[in-house]
Amino acid sequence: METTLNISGMTCGHCVASVTEELEALDGVESVNVDLNAGGVSTAVVTSSRALAPAELGEAVAEAGYLVVEASA
Repeated sequence: METTLNISGMTCGHCVASVTEELEALDGVESVNVDLNAGGVSTAVVTSSRALAPAELGEAVAEAGYLVVEASA
């Protein structure tokens, strides 16, 4: 399964590493691919073997110090 997250507040490679580490720690996560948009909304594609609850993903991102936001149209 693939889940795409929009994340605000990320500005550098360290941010990417922190978010990736927290998301990969979730049970069932196989890979995380982050597309950094410094100063804007970055995206993270999470590939997992099971469905992941939005709250679970949001908490992992928050643990890294960032915020999952809604996609803007």
